[in-house]
Amino acid sequence: MGLFNAEDRSLICNLRTHKSWGSTGMIKDFRNKMWKRRAVDYLIKKIDLDGTTAKKPGSGRPKSARTTENAEIVSELICSQEDTPHSHLSPREIA
Repeated sequence: MGLFNAEDRSLICNLRTHKSWGSTGMIKDFRNKMWKRRAVDYLIKKIDLDGTTAKKPGSGRPKSARTTENAEIVSELICSQEDTPHSHLSPREIA
């Protein structure tokens, strides 16, 4: 979640677990933070389920472009262009 920094997450987690605050109370008391109610509700739901605001391990999109096989192919393409001037490929063309 890009909306909250680590300090905000910690604050919301502490207010929820120790004082049982809801999203509207947090938003009213911390107006300068410019939090959105839906985002705070999402974090509160996550805190109630897991007890934490951390992401689950393995969540997110898997990184498939940086495999060792792809890195070897790109390095071969780059090295093959060193001997022949004016025949280079751009990084976008290599990709």
